[in-house]
Amino acid sequence: MASTALAQSKKKPPAKAPAKAPAKAPEKSPTPAKGSGDDTEIEMNPDDTAPKKGSGSGSGAVNPEEIEMGEPEKPGDLKSDLNIASTETVKAGPIKKTPLSWQDIVVVVRKPFLKSRRTELLPFVGTTMNDNMIRHYTVGGELAYYLTDVLAVGVEGQYYVHSFQEPFDLVARQARRLPTINQYKWSAALDFHYVPIYGKFAILDHNLVTWESYFTAGIGAGQSEVIPRDTQFPGFTNLLIMPNVGASMRFFLSRWLTVSLGIRDYIFYDHFEPKNRSLMMYATAADAKANADGSLINNLMFQIGVSFWVPTSFEYTTFR
Repeated sequence: MASTALAQSKKKPPAKAPAKAPAKAPEKSPTPAKGSGDDTEIEMNPDDTAPKKGSGSGSGAVNPEEIEMGEPEKPGDLKSDLNIASTETVKAGPIKKTPLSWQDIVVVVRKPFLKSRRTELLPFVGTTMNDNMIRHYTVGGELAYYLTDVLAVGVEGQYYVHSFQEPFDLVARQARRLPTINQYKWSAALDFHYVPIYGKFAILDHNLVTWESYFTAGIGAGQSEVIPRDTQFPGFTNLLIMPNVGASMRFFLSRWLTVSLGIRDYIFYDHFEPKNRSLMMYATAADAKANADGSLINNLMFQIGVSFWVPTSFEYTTFR
């Protein structure tokens, strides 16, 4: 009995050892990956550096065969970063000022010529373009004031001289009839100008020439004179209401000098000598004028002139 009890008491410690082993097994190593039968494992436990309870060695040294991995980085938060940046203080220091001029900032090249509140003095010459019997040459001038850079009002005046063309003599010789024609003496008008087009072009890729195109409309008066077919009869004059329309181009040569050319159509209703005028009928100028034949005339003229601008200089009121 005594020997049997002693044997039982000696066998009790081995029975307790299996109960402690399962409790320590999860602390030493993680569960092996599924499908892996290899005994070699990689420890990823941050507690490996600390001394383990119940172990004889409490040195806490890292096992060189193990790889230690830190915690994964958290994704950045934009709002928190902005809050941190806004709360950070900025060190104040001396401010360095850099001199800046509007002349240093060039986006679009400025117009080289301004017309606003300037007066244009335009002497010009012209010639008729659509009358093959008689040609008129004009010498005239215009004085225009520009309210803005695109709108102007002006007055013009012209004096006419004429010359007969070759068809005038050919009709007389071949048909034995003299054509009925009038000559123009003078004209004057009140004009309005509008400038909707502006541009520039290069000459041989070296020099830039700026130009603009403008339209003109006006109302005026003039005088025509009948040229009698028979020189023994007196002629008569007509006072004409002459509206006009036209288009012109202007080229800028300097700050005070420009060249203009254009076409102008002077529209009026003119009166001509009666076709059956003779000694028996309409011998006097008054009778001939009372029985004159009327017709609508479009006197199309080409004009070219040189403009002088006053004042001779200008200033820009806006930045570049």
